Amino acid sequence: MKVVIAGAGSVGSSIARELLSHGHEVLLIDAKPEVIGRSGLRGARWLIGDACEISTLREAKLDEADVVVSSTGDDKVNLVVSLLAKTEFGVGRTVGRVNNPKNDWMFDDSWGVDVAVNTPRLMTALVEEAVEIGDLVRLLTLQTGVSSLVEFTMPQDSPLLGATVGSIDWPADSTLVAILRDEAPITPSTDDVIDGGDELFFITTIAAEDELRALLAPAPDQPGRTQPGQTQQN
Repeated sequence: MKVVIAGAGSVGSSIARELLSHGHEVLLIDAKPEVIGRSGLRGARWLIGDACEISTLREAKLDEADVVVSSTGDDKVNLVVSLLAKTEFGVGRTVGRVNNPKNDWMFDDSWGVDVAVNTPRLMTALVEEAVEIGDLVRLLTLQTGVSSLVEFTMPQDSPLLGATVGSIDWPADSTLVAILRDEAPITPSTDDVIDGGDELFFITTIAAEDELRALLAPAPDQPGRTQPGQTQQN
């Protein structure tokens, strides 16, 4: 896979190092020549120039890239690079780094961003995932803000305990993709039984998150909700 990274600071260099170790072809673009010497990267190609300039991106042969990563410390630059990569060069996938969480709303397909990486929000999600029980935690936003990866840790008093995966009426736009139990991942089957302490991971649309949350953590005495194994009384 050919990856072009705009911005060879600590973040861009770290991404490049990981990609190189996995055998990918990497080109880094940065305006400062000195970053080459201090990066310590071996096997990467370099282009010194302004990634917001069409001429620089043409020289980088962006039209041949599989992925473009905008990882500078300037959100304006990351948005412009993503937009040019998508609209001028038809790059299949763009990843944009969000530095200021207040700018997160702009990092979507209208600016050519396929995946926005918001480090503060990601760290918050990981903290919540580690300590929150009985609440739905969004770990990652996918597909330009349409879908997400979410996690739910089953509390010991959940009415869903003892139900099989296949007996639960999951929301139409949510898919249970993994169960983490006793530090071991399980590929869910219809016969797997939900247990207290299970960490459930779902791919879901953003719109379906509230419905999934209501199913997993219903309000006490919520009317109209039937739990597995129960029948609704008239």
